[in-house]
Amino acid sequence: MALFSYVTRWDHGFAPNPFFGVLTLATCKPDIRKKAVAGDWIVGTGSATRKMNGKAIFAMRVTEVSNFDDYWRDERFQNKKPIVEGSYKLRFGDSIYHRVNRTGAWIQADSRHSKDNAVANELNLKRDTGKTDRVLISNDFIYWGDQAPLLPNGLKALHLGHPGHKQYFTEGETDALIAWVAGQNKRGRIGDPVDWADRYARRWK
Repeated sequence: MALFSYVTRWDHGFAPNPFFGVLTLATCKPDIRKKAVAGDWIVGTGSATRKMNGKAIFAMRVTEVSNFDDYWRDERFQNKKPIVEGSYKLRFGDSIYHRVNRTGAWIQADSRHSKDNAVANELNLKRDTGKTDRVLISNDFIYWGDQAPLLPNGLKALHLGHPGHKQYFTEGETDALIAWVAGQNKRGRIGDPVDWADRYARRWK
């Protein structure tokens, strides 16, 4: 079992997407999506620019790994497809990649990662799909969002404070994270995405 940690520079409800009872990581963080397997833990901490430094935005235990095509077609996740003119919860859907056939070119849905008028953003497409064709899924998670608590002293090492991710934690640090999450006595989505508070949640190109 591995533990991954990274700073959630942007928290719009897109990466990760905490809605409809399942937390998914389907875009961004390709190195984590490539490596993580079922049973691993991922923690996202807040960014200093959002005044969330050292706070826990979410913690997830990976319970399933899918790929873009299967995620797109899976009946369980149809409500994860974005509706860009819908509510905040709908416009930040993260099921945005599929192919007409399994060997064809990637199609990028109109989404947080596309350009105006549903034009594909090739930079985002390459970053999201270039290294890995994997989607991480969790039904065992806490997403605090704007209600993010400070990490306790024993877990300060989880916060990097810079881009990238950290993977190599001690067994004691991993156990401490799991114990802390269990001690919260709650699961699922607790708060709203941090960037909803000041209405950052619109179309950025």
